[in-house]
Amino acid sequence: MSEAVNITQEQLDELMAAVDTAQNGLFTANNTWMLVATAMVFIMHLGFSAVESGFVRQKNVVNILFKNAMIISIGLLSYYVIGWGIMYPGDTGNGFFTLPTLFADPGAEGQTVAYTDGAYTYWTDFIFQAMFAATAATIVSGAVAERIKIGSFLLFATLLVALSYPITGMWKWGGGWLDQMGFYDFAGSTLVHACGGAAALVMAFLLGPRKDKYTSTGAIKPIPGHSMPLAAIGVFLLWFGWYGFNGGSVLSADPDLVSLVFTTTSLAAAAGAIGAFIVSSTVYKALDLSMVLNGMLGGLVGITAGADVIPVPSAILVGLIAGAIIPLSVVMFDKIKIDDPVGATSVHLVCGIWGTLAVGIFGQGDFSFGTQLIGTLSVIAFTAVFSFIVGFAIKSTIGLRVSEEEEEEGLDVGEHGMNAYA
Repeated sequence: MSEAVNITQEQLDELMAAVDTAQNGLFTANNTWMLVATAMVFIMHLGFSAVESGFVRQKNVVNILFKNAMIISIGLLSYYVIGWGIMYPGDTGNGFFTLPTLFADPGAEGQTVAYTDGAYTYWTDFIFQAMFAATAATIVSGAVAERIKIGSFLLFATLLVALSYPITGMWKWGGGWLDQMGFYDFAGSTLVHACGGAAALVMAFLLGPRKDKYTSTGAIKPIPGHSMPLAAIGVFLLWFGWYGFNGGSVLSADPDLVSLVFTTTSLAAAAGAIGAFIVSSTVYKALDLSMVLNGMLGGLVGITAGADVIPVPSAILVGLIAGAIIPLSVVMFDKIKIDDPVGATSVHLVCGIWGTLAVGIFGQGDFSFGTQLIGTLSVIAFTAVFSFIVGFAIKSTIGLRVSEEEEEEGLDVGEHGMNAYA
């Protein structure tokens, strides 16, 4: 029979103080990692800028950079004012849509351990999610490059980030109907990437192809970008930023999960490059750098939905298949005359669908392939309909596309009155 342990009030106070110190230390570590991850996601916008700039012609580089500079600025502000309150309604949501709480402020409690049991503060939560929201609009930029009016694009991007993205994001991450159904999307293969890819596809369709992209007989005329080094730099910046994108989605500095996510993310990206290399070299007999670069991105998009629940060997297979999809998808879209200068629809939409479904195949847990399919298709359908309505309204009023003369001259001069290079 054990003896009773006597403890004095002073010893109890010391013990409680030690517990508080440990809890506050963990809180600080978690919150710091989340802010570092947020900064890494921000770097992805530099990556998108570089990729898109490299894949377009020299005469349109300023236009690409201008769009990307405005997207992050508009995205953060519109998400703060409107989107944040829609996406995370708390107890006021109905599972499908809720009116936003404008300029939400949690008060002092939002900056303490009590907000998320020591994971991060309210404002860390907001700024991390806001970076994701801006990313969805950035995906559209590359697909509509070299022929869209800058004002029309910025109007569309604002509405996408403020309304469409938060609504579908709330369906899962805000505790909506997809979350209640059991749909799983760890970091956004569907909620960010397929969402942005669906919007990109619709807008590319509404715009039509670039001048001289297809001949009168329907043959595809390649329009190479002006700087493959710049495109490669952009892809590696995106890969780097993805460690924050996926690693931050652990929502803490948990050493086990963060290290697993870093590993699955890295190996999927590497396998994506190999998959794209194998297919492009064997099927199309070309050692195409653009395919390998997009294969890396395809692998990253593919693993994003299940980076924390898909075993490491399976993550390699997910990335390999995503990369193999890229050359086939790019050619398929070209054949149906969807002109996408950077391959955004293939990378983000097609590989986003694959990655979401892969959770139902390889995920360790109670995941349903059918639920994953319903989830990704519903988000894509809503985004596509929203994008078509908004895009068609813009096209019918202020117009979507620049004139033939301006397209021929280049949007840098026509829209901005400057050149990217002396």
